[in-house]
Amino acid sequence: MATTLPKTMRAWRYHSFAAGPRLEQNLKIEDSLPVPTLGRNHALVKVLSVSLNPADYKAPELPGPIRRIAYSLPATPGCDFCGRVVQLSADSAAVKVGDLVFGRVLPGRGSVIGTLAEYISVPAAAVAKVPQTGLSVDEAAAMGVVGNTAWQAIYPHIPDTPNTKVFINGGSGGTGTFSIGIAKALGCHVTVSCSTEKVDLCKSLGADEVIDYKTQNVIQVLKSKGPTFFLVVDNVGSPLELYKASDDFLLPGGKFVQVGGPMSLGSVKTVLSNLFWPKLLGGGKHKFQVLMIAGYQPDQLTKIAEWIAEKKMRVVIEEPTYEFEEAVEAFTKLRQGRNKGKLVIHVAKE
Repeated sequence: MATTLPKTMRAWRYHSFAAGPRLEQNLKIEDSLPVPTLGRNHALVKVLSVSLNPADYKAPELPGPIRRIAYSLPATPGCDFCGRVVQLSADSAAVKVGDLVFGRVLPGRGSVIGTLAEYISVPAAAVAKVPQTGLSVDEAAAMGVVGNTAWQAIYPHIPDTPNTKVFINGGSGGTGTFSIGIAKALGCHVTVSCSTEKVDLCKSLGADEVIDYKTQNVIQVLKSKGPTFFLVVDNVGSPLELYKASDDFLLPGGKFVQVGGPMSLGSVKTVLSNLFWPKLLGGGKHKFQVLMIAGYQPDQLTKIAEWIAEKKMRVVIEEPTYEFEEAVEAFTKLRQGRNKGKLVIHVAKE
């Protein structure tokens, strides 16, 4: 399939944080950037839709010295995408020109072009193909980071027994909704926490029990159940004492996986204490893991896409979606933390 490529493209970029401490205060559309050149074994993808994750603004907003080590400026934010392969640098058994693909990139020093751009260059072996039926472009764009995150937080820890009990702290955001779906697809009994207005959403995704943190004390409710859970997945980092309290509701051999949390000094101190404070001196009794996504893992995304196509789980997308020119508004919404599911931005049409 021959494709005529433009010489330039549009992308959202930031050159500094001179306009304010928040990423969106410094973002601007640039109209005449060169289309990325292909690295070895890379695919050039025309981006159709992207979705946002909290890390898309939290990472660039790290303190100056850390940010300068991790990022080269100017840079384009964004990790998740769905788009069409328009060029390959080498033959690939995984994809070919014309394939509709999705996944995530790792913006940083080696990749200053994130997904909020009309074209991106990504490792060909890092993308997954969109199934022919059962998954829309927007749904595929919403899967990258949260799909890999939820999979790695849950799948490796679930024994091959039905009705394993899992507690998901924060069930209504991007990672939370995917966590519910994956856990249910694996046959787990799922308890989640969320706010009052999102209880029905979590139930519709398959949650067996929902704790409304606005009207109930999450820790007290969990303690009242006794040691019944095999896995706790914490997507929000609040309440801070959840891990210490888990001694009362995690089974012997149970695990606690920390996925998300505020970038505050108190939160960081709590995580470090949970990791390193020995149980003999008052630390927690159960294994505590801070999740760091391992590699690209497109096979995990492919399996999740199959489950979605088979209606074993579904993707939740916040409505309305956003157009490319509305990226700043999308980041503002994301920062509020009140979205149901993923925020999607349309970049181009086929």
